[in-house]
Amino acid sequence: MNSEINLINELRWRGMLQDCMPGTEEWLNKEKITGYVGFDPTSDSLHIGSLVPILLLVHLQRAGHRPVALVGGATGMVGDPSGKSEERNLLDEATLQQNLEGIRQQLARFLDFSSEQPNGALLVNNYDWFKGMEFLTFIRDVGKHITVNYMMAKDSVKKRLDSEQGMSFTEFTYQLVQGYDFYWLCTHHNCRLQMGGSDQWGNMVTGTELIRKKGAGDAYALTCPLITKADGGKFGKTEKGNVWLDPAKTSPYQFYQFWLNAADEDAEKWIKIFTLLPESDITTLIESHRQQPEARALQQRLALEVTAFVHGKEVLESILETTRGFFGGDAVNFIQNTSPDVLEKSGLPTLPYAGEWPVNVVSLLAAAGVLPSKGEAKKLIQGGGVSINEKKVTDIQTMIGDADLLNHQYLLVRRGKKHLDLIVRQS
Repeated sequence: MNSEINLINELRWRGMLQDCMPGTEEWLNKEKITGYVGFDPTSDSLHIGSLVPILLLVHLQRAGHRPVALVGGATGMVGDPSGKSEERNLLDEATLQQNLEGIRQQLARFLDFSSEQPNGALLVNNYDWFKGMEFLTFIRDVGKHITVNYMMAKDSVKKRLDSEQGMSFTEFTYQLVQGYDFYWLCTHHNCRLQMGGSDQWGNMVTGTELIRKKGAGDAYALTCPLITKADGGKFGKTEKGNVWLDPAKTSPYQFYQFWLNAADEDAEKWIKIFTLLPESDITTLIESHRQQPEARALQQRLALEVTAFVHGKEVLESILETTRGFFGGDAVNFIQNTSPDVLEKSGLPTLPYAGEWPVNVVSLLAAAGVLPSKGEAKKLIQGGGVSINEKKVTDIQTMIGDADLLNHQYLLVRRGKKHLDLIVRQS
C-alpha cells in the first residue's frame, strides 16, 4: 500500500480512465474513501475481462483507500441490459450460490481482506439486503425518486427499446436495483465512489442521483474504457472461448500463451493496464520493444507479470519449464524424460483418447478433438500443417500405434508454429 499514490493520475497514465464525475479527483486527494465495484455472478469463475475492475480495486487499495467488492447475488437474478443485445437467462439460487463462492475465492487472491488493515477490503452480496425487501417498499422508497423519463434517456435502455427483442420490465428496473446498491453501501459503509466499465456509466449516475435525492450527500463515479484488440476481435476470447481465471477452465499454460501471443499494439496497451509495473519500467520496455520487436520482450514480460499475478510464481515457474521444453528445440526428448505429474501441472492442453488402437491419423485428430472434423483433419494434413512427435504427417492413411507413443502414453501434435496439443492414450 502506498498512500502517496494519486489514484486518478495512476489510472490516467495506464489508460484505465474514461469518464469521471466532476469533483472526484479533488475529493480522492482530500481524504481516504471507500469505493466499490460490482461483479456479475453468471459463472463460478471470473475471466480476464474481470481483471480490469479487479485492478481498479487493487489500485484503490494501493492508494490507501478502502475497496469493496460487491457480488450481485440479487442482480444476477435480474440481468443487466448494459452492453447486451438481448435478455440473458436468469439464474436459480443454488447456481448463484455456487458462482458466488467461486468468485469470492478468486477475489481473495488479489485484495487484502485483513480486518487489521484500516483499508482492508470488504466483500458484500446484494442479495443480503434485497432478500427481505418487499416490492411495495422498493417502489415507494426507491422508485419514486427516479423518473421514467430519466431512466429511458439512458443509452443502454434506448438501444434495447429500439431493438427487435425489446426490453422486459425486469431489465428496465435494473438501474434502480444497482442504484440502490450504491445507496445501501453509502449509508452502511460510507461508500461514496463506484467504479466499473464504461458501459456501466448510466447505472452509476443513477446511483449518485438516488443518493443525492434521498439526502445522503454527494457520491461519485468513474469508469475505465472497455478493452479492445487491435485486430477488431473481442478481448479475452480465443478459438476455445473465454480465457478464465479458474485454472480448471483455462489452464495456466493456455493463460500464459494468451498474453505471450498478444499483438505488438495490444501488448503496449495491456502491459500498462494488466500489470503493476511502474511507469518508468514500462516506458523502458516499450522503447526497447520498438527498437527490436522481433525479440517480443514486451509480450514475454506481460505474460510473466499477469500469469504470476493470477496463478502465482510457483505455477509460473512450472509453465516456464514446460515452455522451454516444448519450444526450446527438443520437445520429444522433453516429453520422454519428464514425469506425467510435471506435464499435467504445466497445464499444456491435454486431450484424452480411448478409442480404437492402432488408429488412422485422420480419425485420431478428429476423435481426440485436435480438429473438429475428419474433413478439416484431412485438409490440414494435405496442406502440410500437422506434425506428430515433430515429424510432419504427409499421408492421410498414416496409422498411429504403440511405437509412436512418447513416455508410453503421449502424442505431441503441432499445428503450425504455435498450436500444441498433447494427446493422452487411455487404455
